[in-house]
Amino acid sequence: MKSPVVKRSIVIAGHKTSVSLEDQFWDALKEIAAEKRSTLSDIVASIDSGRNQGNLSSAIRLFVLAHYRATPARRETPDAAERSAISRPNVA
Repeated sequence: MKSPVVKRSIVIAGHKTSVSLEDQFWDALKEIAAEKRSTLSDIVASIDSGRNQGNLSSAIRLFVLAHYRATPARRETPDAAERSAISRPNVA
């Protein structure tokens, strides 16, 4: 069975590191970066420099969660991908 977590390399402040996230979090992070007219590396560097503890993957997930919680219009009108994910049961 394929793991839902995807490990990707990213450059943060000139250093290459690996981050493991589910595809949905990668997609959300890219969307946030586009909204902010920023690069994925810059967003992740900002998250990395602002965290006090925990690993980077967890900090990114919390950042994405906070972003979408702070955007009420998105909560009220989920797009097709969100509706699909909600209606599709997880099968192990």
